[in-house]
Amino acid sequence: MSQNLCFHCGEIALEGNRWNLEIDGEAQIMCCPACKAVAETIIGSGLKDYYRHRTALPEISPQQKRSANDDVREELKLYDEPAIQQSFVQHFDNSQSESQQTEVEAILVISGISCAACAWLIEHRLNQLEHVISVNLNLTSHRLMIRWLEGEINLSQIFEEIHQLGYQAHPFSATEAEEQRIKESKTAFRRLAVAGFATMQVMMLSVPLYVGAMQGILAQYEVFLRAASMLFATFVVMYSARPFFSAALRDLRTQHLTMDVPVSIAILLAYFASVWSTVNQGPEIYFDSVCMFTFFLLTGRFFEMRARHRMTQAGNNLLDLMPSAAIKSGPDGDIVISSSDIQVGDLLIIKPGQQIPADGIVESGKSAVDEAALTGEYLPIDKSQGDLLIGGTYNIESQLMMRVTTTGADAELNTIMRLMDRAQQEKPAIAIFADKVASRFVAAVLIIASIIAISWWFIDPSQAFWITLAVLVVTCPCALSLATPTALTAATASLREQGFLISKGHVLEGLTQIDRIVFDKTGTLTRGELSLEQSLPASNEVTLTAQQALKIAATLEQYSNHPIARAFNYAGHFDTDNIEQVTGQGVEGQLLNIEGHEDTSYRIGRADFAFPQQNLSPPIDDDRQWLLLANNNQPLYWFALSDTLRQGAGATIAQLKNWDIKVSILTGDPSSQVEAVATALKIDDVHKGLSPVQKLELASAWQQLGERLMMVGDGINDVPTLARADVAIAIGQASDLTKTNADAVITNNSLTTLLQAIRKGKKSTRIIRQNIYWALLYNLLALPLAATGFIPPWAAAIGMSLSSLIVVGNALRLLSSDKQLVSL
Repeated sequence: MSQNLCFHCGEIALEGNRWNLEIDGEAQIMCCPACKAVAETIIGSGLKDYYRHRTALPEISPQQKRSANDDVREELKLYDEPAIQQSFVQHFDNSQSESQQTEVEAILVISGISCAACAWLIEHRLNQLEHVISVNLNLTSHRLMIRWLEGEINLSQIFEEIHQLGYQAHPFSATEAEEQRIKESKTAFRRLAVAGFATMQVMMLSVPLYVGAMQGILAQYEVFLRAASMLFATFVVMYSARPFFSAALRDLRTQHLTMDVPVSIAILLAYFASVWSTVNQGPEIYFDSVCMFTFFLLTGRFFEMRARHRMTQAGNNLLDLMPSAAIKSGPDGDIVISSSDIQVGDLLIIKPGQQIPADGIVESGKSAVDEAALTGEYLPIDKSQGDLLIGGTYNIESQLMMRVTTTGADAELNTIMRLMDRAQQEKPAIAIFADKVASRFVAAVLIIASIIAISWWFIDPSQAFWITLAVLVVTCPCALSLATPTALTAATASLREQGFLISKGHVLEGLTQIDRIVFDKTGTLTRGELSLEQSLPASNEVTLTAQQALKIAATLEQYSNHPIARAFNYAGHFDTDNIEQVTGQGVEGQLLNIEGHEDTSYRIGRADFAFPQQNLSPPIDDDRQWLLLANNNQPLYWFALSDTLRQGAGATIAQLKNWDIKVSILTGDPSSQVEAVATALKIDDVHKGLSPVQKLELASAWQQLGERLMMVGDGINDVPTLARADVAIAIGQASDLTKTNADAVITNNSLTTLLQAIRKGKKSTRIIRQNIYWALLYNLLALPLAATGFIPPWAAAIGMSLSSLIVVGNALRLLSSDKQLVSL
């Protein structure tokens, strides 16, 4: 079967089931009606330049989303309720303006953005809406700030326009942690900018001073240049270097020495010695060294901070997993309330397609519930009276009445968060060891400097201060401090281009020490979505073609939100009437205008539902999900659906075994599909049907045996184990909460990227060791010379700077891309 890719989303468009749309005079292939509808919306809005500007395909294809039907439209209208808007919509009174209309502003978070063209498309489409005043979408944070005239256009209309473009919007929740992150980023950038600007100015001022020291300079010029340098250095010391001083004071109070102590002492001694020399016309000043040293250290720490913050985007908090509103049933009728007002005992109405806003039990009704947000498992679970419902999951098929049993801290999502926090508080052994080594190194530097100061006080008091300063500068751990962060930054940038996004600094080193890698199954080793694998006629008497059978199945499934329906959404539709979805069974309906066949009723679903007249079994006994299509007279076709292995899964597992890394599966899926996947990938250690607590217990047990653990997952139920693992990796299609709490994310969704990361980790470890060995060797050689007075402070500062540059240059070798995966 020939295959082409969809022009809009890049998914495979099967031959005979393709849709076409003319764009710029050329017929482009679409894989499904949803992609065609989105493309038509873009072209119809005059925004076809989107396809020329884009550099990446959509993160989520339209066939993975629900279409903008009446159910979705009704759901979006909830955002027009004042109680819902209260938390994220701001009103501006313009009574003194000519229009005298109230302007309204909201901050939304957009999901599905993959490149700058996506932001361009959304901004231009919303700007076309009448009564919209301004639209600004931040590509980095995916936040949309939009302002419009109150009463002229509803917020639900804005949500629907975004939905029709193939993206999803939800309100931005500004938590205290998010506000703190933004504040930290801005402050760090300002400190770095001040240090960088001052360093450039002081270096320019230092050139004539160095030349004048060799060839002579007028006294008034020397005084002016020194005073100007002192002014710039003062800003650096008082503002940019403040975090070093604060950290040093904290370390001294807690009696836990870090690099900040000698760094602070060196900066302060060099600064005040230079001030004294400037005021008293002494021989040396070191304002350039002070500024440059501070700038180098701030640069390394700034990149580390950005790495920590990279995955913390708007809306990535627990509240965003819950809906903003709920429908409460009471004696006076149904009312819309804010989710924050839900109380234990409330009776809530959960319509099809809506998120469940709290934990509770089914009071009445029967439906299927999608718990993929919590468990990562793509197949929904049938729920009926008395069954448990978990907040944050989706009702799919039919309306449910729910009695709330748990809210707040006792809810399931909050329980998972507490497990995650507990796991994060336990430091890996390697982190504890590194802290001890750093503390002892700093203590040794301070003791050596003190001994040298006392010794020279008795030998020559006039030289004691300058020699001690030279010792502190020459042994100042600048190169040692830069050895790790510069290498990590370079390796992180290289891996980011290859589809491996690192958010925490210990990942690359940790990759080289892993003993066991634990994989979730659904959405990690597999793609996490059903696809049609095989179609077989139910008997030799069937006259329908496979193409007609697929089209009938797609017609019946077109109004269903069940994940099974997505496997048929590319096959086209017949005219239809009276389609009915039977919860937990299947779909039936009357189809019209089928060429060569009478108009009749068809059913698709479980065999005992589709054709109850006979006890039928699937034609092949395997672990795939089999659906039967039948009419009133006979069974027609069997369809085999299955989740497929993720790209590169087989090659990845095989290579990991070659590297003697143990591989295990921990999954919440209790079905026989787990064994099928394990067999296909040749994984022997399999644990299925596990809760988040059980996953965490198994991971902890392996670590207590001395194993260093990596977890690769995508579901929220993986978050506690991800937090406990030495290295936590999330798949790019994972939930926002999972990605936020992972140490790294595979953004291209190919597991072979993990092999590239391990290889780069080994290379970065070698370079880090080279940098550390060089820094230690430099200190061992320079320390005796400085202690005996052969290296003046200015030469020590130059040597320290050159040592740092060597470390940085060596780290830049990590920017090269490794094209081949060879045995390590």
